[in-house]
Amino acid sequence: MLRQSLQRRGYQSLLVVSWTPAGRCHACASSQPCVRSLDIVLQCGMSCQDRKISRKPHFMHAKVDGEIKYLFDTPPQPGATQVVVPGLTWLRVPLPFVLDHVNCWLLDDGGAGNAVTLIDTGADNSKTRELWDRVLEHTLGGRKISRLICTHGHPDHVGLAGWLVDKLGVDLHMTLVEYLAPQVFMEEGKKPISAAARAFFNSHGLDDLAIAKMDKSRETAPFRNYPLPSSFVRMRDGDSVKFGGRSWKILVNGGHADEHASFYCKADGILIAGDQILSRISPVVGVFPTQPQSEPLSDYLLSLKRLRTLPPDLLVLPSHGLPFRGLHERIDQLVTHHAERLAALENLMTEPMNGVAMAHGLFPRAMAAEGQTVMALAETLAHAHHLVATKRAKRHVSTSGAITFSRC
Repeated sequence: MLRQSLQRRGYQSLLVVSWTPAGRCHACASSQPCVRSLDIVLQCGMSCQDRKISRKPHFMHAKVDGEIKYLFDTPPQPGATQVVVPGLTWLRVPLPFVLDHVNCWLLDDGGAGNAVTLIDTGADNSKTRELWDRVLEHTLGGRKISRLICTHGHPDHVGLAGWLVDKLGVDLHMTLVEYLAPQVFMEEGKKPISAAARAFFNSHGLDDLAIAKMDKSRETAPFRNYPLPSSFVRMRDGDSVKFGGRSWKILVNGGHADEHASFYCKADGILIAGDQILSRISPVVGVFPTQPQSEPLSDYLLSLKRLRTLPPDLLVLPSHGLPFRGLHERIDQLVTHHAERLAALENLMTEPMNGVAMAHGLFPRAMAAEGQTVMALAETLAHAHHLVATKRAKRHVSTSGAITFSRC
């Protein structure tokens, strides 16, 4: 049922690459390639939705996939805004990544200075800085950003946090781990791939040539954050905060990031979900060289269980895609998606396989695409580690350090 539903909506999981005819997109019927890998849509220049329907935003409330209802039929133009509910405005910021946008949220704090709280920033590059200059000068209409919150430390969310703090003189609010993590990654990104990272990739089947290509691509990779400020305001799970004229409970969860913060307003029935719950794609849950033996999928599935205790009719504001209602339905889809992926990986393990071989089985197009190997391998290992943790598979390490997995 889930696969048929995704097919109707134009989404192709690389578990079953035959869903979409080669070189053509179900959603927009474009003849330009629409590669869909890792359930993150690599779109053909503009969003497939934009090709199908009018750019003019309006309330839609059309039922999609059971109980999921989208608040608008299209997003605002890059750099433009859309009021979602009174006092809460949606700003769509373009990204230089395969996922081509991030949703930022502006919440009116009121007061004499027309203060606004901003959630997330977009990535750091010259075009995004120019967009923010226009937003600050024209789009805000006299309102002034007085506080910056970042849901987590990935470059599409925190990339310009330091730049905006320097420019505006505001405080940055984050969880501790998510404040520290991007600073470590930024320092690592300035150097060649470390010996430990090389050993990690080698152990899972990547050869030296593939690693050399990754090392070369780091020189031009758009993952360079502007340096974060030397101080910040720490957010903790369960704390209550007030911004945008509303009281919010901070919900810190793992899986996609170690300390990802979402915000729940019980009084008005709103969840600013960040990347933890996305409307049409699945957030990346992966194992990377910095935590080579981690098991993030259990953390992510636990977060879904926790978030499902919230009311089902919340207005959900995701960091990518469209605002929607139908939290429980979407969580059930995500749980089913990972269950299907785990079953597919388990079925692949007819004999001991290394990570690269398994990734080719799960994500053949991503493994063949330029620049997608690391993410495909990371997602594969997250699912393999979960199979081991739940005693559905075994992990083997040879005397040479090579790692393979086999089903029990």
